[in-house]
Amino acid sequence: MASLGAPLDADYEIGSVSKGITGLLYADAWTRSELGPDTTLGDVLPLGDCPAAGLTLAAVSRHTSGLPGLPRSARPWRRTAAFLLSGTNPYGETLEELLAQARTVQLSAPRPRYSNFGFELLGHAVAAGAGMSYRALVRERLAAPLGLTSIYMPATAEELGPRAIIGTSRSGRPRQPWTGEALAPAGGIRSSIGDMARIVQALLDGTAPGQAALDPVANFAGPAARIGAAWMTLRVKGRDITWHNGATGGFRTWTGLDREAGTGVVLLSATAVMVDRQGFRMLRELTERVT
Repeated sequence: MASLGAPLDADYEIGSVSKGITGLLYADAWTRSELGPDTTLGDVLPLGDCPAAGLTLAAVSRHTSGLPGLPRSARPWRRTAAFLLSGTNPYGETLEELLAQARTVQLSAPRPRYSNFGFELLGHAVAAGAGMSYRALVRERLAAPLGLTSIYMPATAEELGPRAIIGTSRSGRPRQPWTGEALAPAGGIRSSIGDMARIVQALLDGTAPGQAALDPVANFAGPAARIGAAWMTLRVKGRDITWHNGATGGFRTWTGLDREAGTGVVLLSATAVMVDRQGFRMLRELTERVT
């Protein structure tokens, strides 16, 4: 496990690796018979009869639901421009605001299309199926069983903890933290390197909830990459690597496993510079040492 230059108890935005956690909790809900592959968003969320209500959670978990990355009502182009110009948080919705967006969202053809919006809905749907909030779901079904002490989901910047690192752009300019109640399942979780290491160890030894999320069930954008519930599997130099990366305004994260070898790597960085290449290389080198 590796952290890039910060105290071990500092907490980082783990970005889209939050989707990997949501995938685990979704798969865990299956084992509890709270949800099934045919459960729809509308079965567990108050969406009425809008098109999004009929989407199965299975399709959302594989990014093949037809949901956009962000809905038009969220004005994604304006948000992106504000982020690029001044580093402001492009998210921040409440759960009620997220549901209002879902009731009016337009769907495209069901094909592989990465969707933050979809995973926001998926996480809150899984939590609703369990009769709790997403925060409580993470706390009770992931953090408590694995002894994690640093994971949390700030709804506002005021909820950041005392060890929260501020991310930076490639040039070193501070970026506003990405917070928001709605965002948590798709990119709003913060964690320390120690807790991320514990999650990876639990995934390798089989004690993490929702292990089935790691198992690929469909191709994603071609036969080279396959997807489970958020988690990607890629054949790299003759080995199957299960992984997910994360990117927010000032952070980059990479988590990867060689499940056959029993090895794993976590990289957390408080800068917008990508760390995927380093993650794959470190995992390969680690695996070569132990096999």
